[in-house]
Amino acid sequence: MDKLIALGRFGAPQGVRGDIRVKSYTGDPQAIGAYGPLTDAAGARRFVVKPLRALRDDMLVARVEGVATREAAEALNGVELYARRSQLPPPEPDEFYHSDLVGLEAVTPSGEALGWVTAILNHGAGDILEIAPPDGGETLLLPFTHAVAPEIDFAARRIVVVPPAEVEGN
Repeated sequence: MDKLIALGRFGAPQGVRGDIRVKSYTGDPQAIGAYGPLTDAAGARRFVVKPLRALRDDMLVARVEGVATREAAEALNGVELYARRSQLPPPEPDEFYHSDLVGLEAVTPSGEALGWVTAILNHGAGDILEIAPPDGGETLLLPFTHAVAPEIDFAARRIVVVPPAEVEGN
């Protein structure tokens, strides 16, 4: 399945001619327009985004094809922007698209099931694996580092996880 990957989110209008702020999730914020037409989460609406200039870090001002007024730009505020996985370049070695990790079975090095990866979170201090245990209950949050996740096998749809000593209660 060619799943949708979040690349950004529309923000507030910028000026009166339909320009709009875009928070870009791409490594190079200006690259958000390079992947071809983007869609909303349902895949129902199509957006051709033309970056104009950077505002700061991951925020830029863009023009969207067919959006020519401040009111039309305001109507897009908060809409998430997605590309199909096939529109994106393959990741470099030891790089992953977060969406490729979601759904993998998490197991210990000995094969004991820990659950399923439900999300990759990042609150500013690095990526965090969120793992839902197989029998329900509270999710496990672990740093997404090579020490904690030394092996990822996409063909087998699993990730080997070595929980830190603090998590194991040692």
